[in-house]
Amino acid sequence: MTKKEISQRWLTKWGWILLYIVLMSGAVLYIMQGGREPIEDNSQEKITLTFRHFWIKEHDRPLLAIFEEVVKEYQETHPNVKVNFEGLDQTIHREQKLKSEMVTGTPPDMFVLFGGAEIEPYVRSNRLMDLTDFAEENRLKDQFKDLHLWTFNNHIYGLPIEGNAEPLYYNRTIFNKLDITVPETLAELDSAIVQLKLRGYIPFALGNEDRWPAGIFAHYLMDRYAGPDLIQKLVTGKDGASFGNSYYKQAFRHFDQWISENAFSPDSNDTSTENAVRLFTSGKAAMYLNGNWDINLFSGENAPADFQNEVGVIPFPAQDRGEKASIAGGYTIGVGLSSSLAGAKREAALELMKALYTQEIQTRIVYEGLRIPSMRITFDPNKTGPVFAQVMELMEDNPQSFVPYDNLLSPEVKKTFLSVIEEMMDGGLQGDEALKELQAASRQYWKLIRSSAIQ
Repeated sequence: MTKKEISQRWLTKWGWILLYIVLMSGAVLYIMQGGREPIEDNSQEKITLTFRHFWIKEHDRPLLAIFEEVVKEYQETHPNVKVNFEGLDQTIHREQKLKSEMVTGTPPDMFVLFGGAEIEPYVRSNRLMDLTDFAEENRLKDQFKDLHLWTFNNHIYGLPIEGNAEPLYYNRTIFNKLDITVPETLAELDSAIVQLKLRGYIPFALGNEDRWPAGIFAHYLMDRYAGPDLIQKLVTGKDGASFGNSYYKQAFRHFDQWISENAFSPDSNDTSTENAVRLFTSGKAAMYLNGNWDINLFSGENAPADFQNEVGVIPFPAQDRGEKASIAGGYTIGVGLSSSLAGAKREAALELMKALYTQEIQTRIVYEGLRIPSMRITFDPNKTGPVFAQVMELMEDNPQSFVPYDNLLSPEVKKTFLSVIEEMMDGGLQGDEALKELQAASRQYWKLIRSSAIQ
């Protein structure tokens, strides 16, 4: 082999080796340069947020779909954050689980809850995050219609996600067919109940499985007989007010009268909201008293196609003709955060709150969920369906409203309030006895509060 051939072979051999080294070096350099950013992303702190809601009922499905979408989009834009968005029965969440978690200091990071008296103990025990600065920094404070149920000592401890109203719905077709006057007073409502029973109709469809729906009838009667001032004295402990007063005795005797007349659908304490609504939409019951959140159950597969056009919406009747009938409602349902959140986890939770409270989400709550917005937005009631449009018109024409009593009463007294109403519905307790139990619970509550204040 000549020297020339040896030289060519050597160059070929080592040329390939050198080329390989150059290519590998370039690849390593490219990976180091190109891979630097993902390595930094992967080094971000991994965060898990727990978010508990109670949107698990049939009427909550549209609302649940909205917030599931918000959470999904949030996680896509925050890949280091995992949100455990889980639903629980409302009563179990409010009356059992959250209460015990607040005692031990282990609540979820974020949770749906009711403002007013229900959150006051959580505020006193420093379990709720103060959102005052968050609301001001994000220019949210002035966008809400009413924050008084979420404000204590000028500090905000939760934000309402929706408003609510509790009107009386009635079947226009039935009332017209029987030539029954649409009631404006309690006496006219009593007359309508008698006429409906005589013609084979259930006057009121009621599903009291969750205990609080029957309380709506009770607090309306209490308001109509006593007015709004007395309940304020009772919940603030002023002037020695008592549940055993003559006005509330008349109200509870009136409630007793309706129970004895079988004005409510059978087995109401064991009936769900959904089944009560079916009695109304099927034409078996002529009236239904509950919140605007049930409106979306008046349409769909469980209701006649044109049923919404048969529904009339009125305020619960006044005691006397000429009186302006107030409506129970307010901005009670919202979201709170645990005060134990800190650092990156706290920032992640507040970022999610920003995504929840926007004009766009509030508009969707109206059009898709048929819920009253908690923020000041513009919308067209004519695009929401005839029943919701009537509710909004009613709210505008009747500016007087009062907070439902189960949101005003302290948790301890509210428990007794709902319990005695349930017993009355079953026929096991008379009105006067129910009020004695309520007064005993109230007396015990104020005794505890005052002894704590002394210490």
